[in-house]
Amino acid sequence: RAYLQEGKTMALVEKRARSPTGDAGALIEVKKPKQSGALMAMGPERTSSMTAPIMMLQGHGGEVLSFQFDPSGKHCASAGHDKDIFLWEVYGECANYAVLKGHKAAVLQIQYSPDNEHLWSCSADKTVMLWDTETGKRVKKFAGHSSFVNSVCPSRHGDNTATSGSDDGMVFVWDPRQRGAAVSFTDEYQVTAVEFSDDGQTVFSGGLDNEIKAWDMKMAEGSDGLRDAWSGHTDTITGLKVSPDGTMLLSNSMDNSLRVWDTRPYVEGERCKRVMRGHSHSFEKNLLRCSWTNDMTKVASGSSDRMVHIWDADEATLLYKLPGHTGSVNDVSFHPFEPIVGSCSSDKKIYLGEIKA
Repeated sequence: RAYLQEGKTMALVEKRARSPTGDAGALIEVKKPKQSGALMAMGPERTSSMTAPIMMLQGHGGEVLSFQFDPSGKHCASAGHDKDIFLWEVYGECANYAVLKGHKAAVLQIQYSPDNEHLWSCSADKTVMLWDTETGKRVKKFAGHSSFVNSVCPSRHGDNTATSGSDDGMVFVWDPRQRGAAVSFTDEYQVTAVEFSDDGQTVFSGGLDNEIKAWDMKMAEGSDGLRDAWSGHTDTITGLKVSPDGTMLLSNSMDNSLRVWDTRPYVEGERCKRVMRGHSHSFEKNLLRCSWTNDMTKVASGSSDRMVHIWDADEATLLYKLPGHTGSVNDVSFHPFEPIVGSCSSDKKIYLGEIKA
């Protein structure tokens, strides 16, 4: 039910079923002149600047596999099986203001650069691409992987580099100023998730061997670069996310657990600090991702049970199970400044929803 107005895919607000752990509020139509039929919630106090407590974004022609808010909080991006990357406005009518075309197969992950000037994407077409967020034009295409590229993550250091992981077992670091990969690490197994450390000196990877590996950029020359490997998960790792302060790493796995790891060089006791459960992975074996809030008080995960799961990051207790999607929730992202969580699903939809501040 995508609404087209003047050639644009507009967002609708859809009634979300009542959550087992919270009241979504009754939704009624607000009659305003020249309004697109948005629904406004009456009841619970509003916590964000969105037009309504829940906004639904439609337009994708296939499963949506990746979703991210940009660092400004004003825009967001989504991508998936239809090979396209959609750019949306977060506020107002959540207009779809651009579609980035170039990948020849499903786009498996997208991530904004910290300066918000670029968007990185990786695809089943074996490539990584760098896009200009202002013009929507492709800046560079990186070829080098020999199989699906499952994950991409830009450096936080503003040097415009990014790392990628692939089914070919390779972890590459890309620099737009160089031809080919600037750094490469070789794993024995398919790599399904990658993240840069806060200082840009370590690349974390997860894959089919259930381990999280720490690759040292300084050791890349003259050795395999593998500095450490952390065990704990008992099935494939599908998502990784370094915490905003850089001290913790969140991991999602097909063993139906979310784990928090201390990434600092010297750690007292176990490196795995917390384990969260409640979400699920299914026979679809989608690469379900995970996310932190900016203040590090909450974490969230995709789930095959069609719910968005949010936990207290310190207590490891489940705070929310947000319904609405009718397919696997593949990715979640927290707004950088407001209590809003975004989610994308195999049902081809994206939801932006308020949570308690």
